[in-house]
Amino acid sequence: MKKTIFIALLTIFSLSAPSVFAAEVSSKTAAPAATENRLSEEEISSMKTRIEEIRVMDKSEMTVSEKKELKSEVKEIKEKMHKDAVYLYIGGSTLVIILILLLIL
Repeated sequence: MKKTIFIALLTIFSLSAPSVFAAEVSSKTAAPAATENRLSEEEISSMKTRIEEIRVMDKSEMTVSEKKELKSEVKEIKEKMHKDAVYLYIGGSTLVIILILLLIL
């Protein structure tokens, strides 16, 4: 009995030790605070209007290179807008657990 308690305590303390040491952060290794590079409402609205202009354009008269430029421009705008957005990812198992909890409660 004493031996199993000793082994259990030893295991608990040995598994918690790395997290204690990992929590210590020296001022030398601390990363500087990241500045937010959020897009302003004007920039977002101008990007949206540009995308709408591109969609409305008559592309049948354009050459392949012009179409390619427009496509790359739309792709850049979408990447900028997606980079600025905040997303919440929920895994499948997490979603199932949340649904079960909602049904139970």
